[in-house]
Amino acid sequence: MAKVQSRYVCQGCGAVAAKWSGRCESCGAWNSMTEEVLEKTPGGLSARGKGSQKLTFVDLHSQSEPQPRMVCGLAEFDRVTGGGLVPGSAVLVAGDPGIGKSTLLLQVAARLAGGSSQTSATCAYISGEESIDQVRLRARRMGLAQAPVQLATATSVRDMVASLDQPQGPSVVIVDSVQTLYIDSLESAPGTVSQVRAAAQELIRLAKKRGFSLILVGHVTKEGQIAGPKVLEHMVDTVLTFEGDRGHHFRILRASKNRFGPTDEIGVFEMTDRGLEEVANPSALFLAERRGNVAGAAVFAGLEGTRPLLVEIQALVSASPQATPRRAVVGWDSSRLAMVLAVLEARCGLALAGQEVYLNVAGGLRIGEPAADLAVAAALVSAATGQEVPEETVIFGEIGLSGEIRPVSQVELRLKEAEKLGFSRAWVAPRAKKGAGKARLEGNGLAVEEISHLQDLVGRLAKPQSRSLRAQPSAH
Repeated sequence: MAKVQSRYVCQGCGAVAAKWSGRCESCGAWNSMTEEVLEKTPGGLSARGKGSQKLTFVDLHSQSEPQPRMVCGLAEFDRVTGGGLVPGSAVLVAGDPGIGKSTLLLQVAARLAGGSSQTSATCAYISGEESIDQVRLRARRMGLAQAPVQLATATSVRDMVASLDQPQGPSVVIVDSVQTLYIDSLESAPGTVSQVRAAAQELIRLAKKRGFSLILVGHVTKEGQIAGPKVLEHMVDTVLTFEGDRGHHFRILRASKNRFGPTDEIGVFEMTDRGLEEVANPSALFLAERRGNVAGAAVFAGLEGTRPLLVEIQALVSASPQATPRRAVVGWDSSRLAMVLAVLEARCGLALAGQEVYLNVAGGLRIGEPAADLAVAAALVSAATGQEVPEETVIFGEIGLSGEIRPVSQVELRLKEAEKLGFSRAWVAPRAKKGAGKARLEGNGLAVEEISHLQDLVGRLAKPQSRSLRAQPSAH
């Protein structure tokens, strides 16, 4: 007879403990241990057990037929997924509540089922959070009421499997959301680690068996991490994060994992009263409200996946009335800002230790690549000295701890995007062959000025009468 046992699982990290405690020993979260009942079956697996089947091995060089992708027609969504949905794949879409996940996926389902895409497909939208009337109301508001999408509301995985496990099933299945599903054989509540893991595993197994594309909607915690066990991200083929600032009207779909395409790719959408509209030129959107001749502003030519992106970085330096000056960062890594400030202090003689520093990436975009170091430094020096960065200038380069400027990848692609938007000058890191002064890259109309050390940047932006600079020996 099976022996019933219980264990305690942390809902934050999935750690397992034999007894309850108020604090998880693994991640340090409080009141996150939940009891789960298990059935322990004695004995192990036999090599000749009931239902066992020998595996069929094939050669590595064997070839198989490439599977056609299902292109939905939303260019930004297809870009992030690597060219469309792959049959039999599992995609996890996560984001903050109210950011527009359900809106985006309803548009994707309507495009696929409506025949407006290159490959028409049958789509099933299963909602565990909203009623059918609520989904229909959203579709009517977005002008998608006539799309042939099959709607259903369910939270039982057993009912879903019984409905989808058939030869003539849908080609695309969207489940909103995985945290609302439950398996009746488990004693824990929906949304717990065991329920999320078991429900996702059952649906992914069925998707591989029947060959339909599965899209799961996932919640995020208050720290921005995907809720549920970390193994959920390993189980799926693609992990997409839908992010954006509620104070801005655009949203960014970012791929952090993709087995069928490039990672770190982004798609930019604009939120309107009729749903999400794709943005063909994100750089123009991020620079739409930019004002020239303002101290503390610099334009950074970044790269998100394979797409060049130009954004404005703003900095403000002011005197601090407190003993410990404040450092506030929006859209960039605060630890990297502390490093840039330390290099400016130690290598360039810019006294910022007793002043408050505020840094913001305009538009709500979050930047993660080190190539933004030089643009951040230019914005900080400009804010501290009051000297504006020359108009129509883009800046990019990585800063080392000794103050040297290191080269970055895809220089030509960044400069080409800047020239397309009307910029005439660029401050970049030295190329492989060292050279000083102005140079023109072949086939590019921008005046490219190479900056080899951070002191060169400070010398261009520092006013002679500025009190923010103190005399210090050269660090070259």
